[in-house]
Amino acid sequence: MAEILSSSSAQPAAQAMDLRAEDAGRAGGDAALAAATAQLAAVQRGATAFRAFFDPATSTISYAVHDRSTMRGAVIDSVLDYDAAAGRTSTRSAGAIADYVRGEGIAIDWLLETHAHADHLSAAPWLREAVGGRVAIGEHIRDVQAVFGGIFNAETDFRRDGSDFDRLWSDGDRFAIGDLPVTVLHVPGHTPACVAYVIGDVVFVGDTMFMPDYGSARADFPGGDARTLFRSLRRILELPGETPLFMCHDYLTAERNEHAWETTVAAQRAANVHARDGITEEDFVARRRARDAGLAMPQLLLPSVQVNMRAGRFPPAECNGVVYLKIPVDRL
Repeated sequence: MAEILSSSSAQPAAQAMDLRAEDAGRAGGDAALAAATAQLAAVQRGATAFRAFFDPATSTISYAVHDRSTMRGAVIDSVLDYDAAAGRTSTRSAGAIADYVRGEGIAIDWLLETHAHADHLSAAPWLREAVGGRVAIGEHIRDVQAVFGGIFNAETDFRRDGSDFDRLWSDGDRFAIGDLPVTVLHVPGHTPACVAYVIGDVVFVGDTMFMPDYGSARADFPGGDARTLFRSLRRILELPGETPLFMCHDYLTAERNEHAWETTVAAQRAANVHARDGITEEDFVARRRARDAGLAMPQLLLPSVQVNMRAGRFPPAECNGVVYLKIPVDRL
């Protein structure tokens, strides 16, 4: 079973008051960031109800989010369990989310992806059948589909226009989960399609950043870019200092032996080992590229991307009724 853990409580809204003018000023001419900052200032602290689900096999944290007053909700970055050695799938992790949603009486409107993950398969299609919801991702998934559609020599019917997804978000798009406002921020660098979701009074950052002691995501996948990633990191860190940030992955360090996924903008600005205040873009790029050069490819990269670029669907079955995943030899 996936381990189910609740988030910690949010900070009082009063702590935000003195920082609002400064934070709005930092947003400058960035309309989407200004909208997100205004939203965070307007929403009462603790308004966003959610539960975190940690998958130990992939170190992924999925979230079930809902509005307390309307009981409308969303699922962020779900996991379809996949045994690569056996080529078998399981809905154990997604089933835990579905059980929670049903038990709480939450009506799911959205199945949100922060990007096309390279380390786990999305369970969005299964969850749509189980609890409902529309599948959504950033509009730059088209770039990912164009690159990886070629790498995997995808079938002629594979659409590289994002239409496998129910909704494509642009930077600054706004929508609601019940009465909770949501602002979408495009934060590329790890992949071209990465977005962060500012939901009510909290932010779900996807793979753009990790906990302060682990730093940032890699930027060496096709379409990734370290310089772009730094700018996305610093964009998120322009949000108010007390803003809670929730990670999509957590990896342990030599100094920390318990998983964590909640931090704040202020904590990241003070201590993020890759992007804290005082680290320049050039320093970040040099360090990120050097680190990426020594990293192995994620174990589930090949199965994950060819499924996730299709909104969690597998490639069509072949004439014998069997679904196959491809391994491009000497291509990556």
